[in-house]
Amino acid sequence: MIDRKQKLPIWLILVTAFFAILAFIVTSSLIFSPASVLETVDLKAKGVDYLIYMWAARQFSLGFIFAFSLLKKSKEMISLSFLFFLVMNIADVLIGVSQKDNGLMIGALVMCVISSTILYFINKIK
Repeated sequence: MIDRKQKLPIWLILVTAFFAILAFIVTSSLIFSPASVLETVDLKAKGVDYLIYMWAARQFSLGFIFAFSLLKKSKEMISLSFLFFLVMNIADVLIGVSQKDNGLMIGALVMCVISSTILYFINKIK
């Protein structure tokens, strides 16, 4: 079997690690202090805790995907991680549009641009 580990640029390692850590921070915030993230949500309403844990699981999965691709040191896996992130943010844009939430739309669009830019530069790596 051929060892396909590549030498990744330091900027790619740092950016991927940043997104992994950020996802784990959001997960922790959602689990341990949801009021700090969800200021306008009635946390005592029925079913809200279930949705918060689902969101936390989504963020944990995202962090795990980024961290795993870093551990494998694979350009292809990191590309797939950012592609997943791009698709997730496209969905967030659509949710923002349907809910008329400008903050979500703008934030998700910014993350779409960041993801697309990173994917563009990853594909330039030889």
